[in-house]
Amino acid sequence: MEDGRRAHIAIVGWACTTLCLVSYVAAFSHGASLSACADMMPRHLRVQLHSPSNNYVTVHTNMSFYFPGDKVPVTVRSTRDFMGFLLQARKVSNDEIAGMFVFIPPGSKLLTCFEDGDTVTHSDKSLKRNLSFVWKAPDQPIGDIKFFISIVQSYFVYWAKIESAIVAQRGQN
Repeated sequence: MEDGRRAHIAIVGWACTTLCLVSYVAAFSHGASLSACADMMPRHLRVQLHSPSNNYVTVHTNMSFYFPGDKVPVTVRSTRDFMGFLLQARKVSNDEIAGMFVFIPPGSKLLTCFEDGDTVTHSDKSLKRNLSFVWKAPDQPIGDIKFFISIVQSYFVYWAKIESAIVAQRGQN
């Protein structure tokens, strides 16, 4: 009788743990939550931060400067598959999120962290490598910007705030 009860408790415990884990993971398979807006850190179960100085993900643009209102192409390149991401443009002066994305690739969606469309995240857990976006600068001057991306390789491994080179603003008064 004792062994039967122990086996029953073990099965019920396993089922509860599995259901909790599946529902927790499923919640993030459709993109980052708004709680990640400020620090760009995923809120996954037992997730482990890796050094931001990775050697396989880059975020860059072919423009070294922009004017207010310009559209700036942004590319993310990776030599390894990853599942999730969070991409933002931020002012160099105060780290505030700026501008909006006007083109995003399949498998991604816009988030509103501060203003409409200022952040992009994944919309599914398909494996990704090379992604292209277009960011639109605000019409008013905001200063130099950098693009930042956090990459989730798996449910347990991620890199936070991988940064692009500075894109300098031109045409300031």
